[in-house]
Amino acid sequence: MRVGVTGASGLIGSALTRALTERGDEVVRFVRPDSARVEGLTLRWDPRRGSFDEGDLDRIGGFDAVVHLAGQGVADKRWTAEQRYEVLNSRIASTSLVVEILRASKHAAAVLASGSAIGYYGSRGDELLDEHSSAGEGFLADVCMHWEAAALEASQLGSAVATLRTGIVMSAVGGALARQLPLFRLGLGGRLGTGRQWLSPISLDDEVRAILWVIDHRLSGPFNLVAPEPVTNAVFTAAMGHALHRPSVTRVPAFALRAILGSQLANQAILASQRVVPRALSDSGFDFVHPDISSILRAVLSRA
Repeated sequence: MRVGVTGASGLIGSALTRALTERGDEVVRFVRPDSARVEGLTLRWDPRRGSFDEGDLDRIGGFDAVVHLAGQGVADKRWTAEQRYEVLNSRIASTSLVVEILRASKHAAAVLASGSAIGYYGSRGDELLDEHSSAGEGFLADVCMHWEAAALEASQLGSAVATLRTGIVMSAVGGALARQLPLFRLGLGGRLGTGRQWLSPISLDDEVRAILWVIDHRLSGPFNLVAPEPVTNAVFTAAMGHALHRPSVTRVPAFALRAILGSQLANQAILASQRVVPRALSDSGFDFVHPDISSILRAVLSRA
C-alpha cells in the first residue's frame, strides 16, 4: 500500500512512518521545499502558499491512503491573536491542500485519515464523551470543527474520511509526558489545579496501531484515539509517582498556570476536563495493547 504522510517528522508521524515501512508499505513523506533531504519518496508541498510540486505527484502516481498529521503545536506558545491564527490556519490551509493534492492525483485515495483532537468536545467536567457527543465551546473546539470540515471535502472525491480525535499521546520522547518526566523523576511532579479534571491518554503504540487500523479497514467518520479508561489528573499524578517510586504531592495552582500561560490556553488545554472514550474504535473491533494508565506508563517508562 502506498501511504502519504504529512507531519512525518513529528512524534506521531515518525512512529507511524516507521511502522508502515517495517510492514512493507511504501511511504510518501510530504515535505516543505526547504526541508532537509529525507530518504524515500517525497512530495514537496507548501501549505502557506497553497502549492505543491506537480512533478512529484506525477512521479508518485497517487495514494492508497493519506494520513494528515501536520499542524502548528497547540500549546507551544501563549495564545496571542497571532498564535491563535497560526494554530487555526496551519490546520485549515494544510488540510485544504491535502484535498487539492488528492483531487489532482491520478486516482483518489481510498481513505484520508485526518488529524483532529478531543479538544473538539471542549471542557465538559465529568460528562462521559464519545463520538456521538456534541461539539464543545471555545477556541480549540472551533479549530477542530473547521479542521474536520476541511477534511470532509475529500469525501466528494470518493475517499473515506476518518477524523482522528486524538487525546494525550504518551511517550518518553515527545509530547506532554516527555516534558513532565524530568520533574516527576526529581519528585517535583504533582497535580495541576484541583486535579479533578479528566484527561484521556493513549500510548504512542496504540495511537499508531489505531491509525493503521483505520486506513487498513478504510473506516470513515470520527474516531476518538484515546485509551478506554480516562483518568483524573490526580489519579494520573499518583500513578506517575508510583511508577517512578517518587513522591508526587506537589500542586501547581490554577492561578499560577493562568498567569504563566494565559487564561485561554490554561483553561482550554491544561486544565480542561475531557472524559473521552473510544466508542467507535472499539465498536470497529480494535483492541488496545495499553487500555489504562498503569499499562501505558509501564510501556512508556520501559523505554525511557
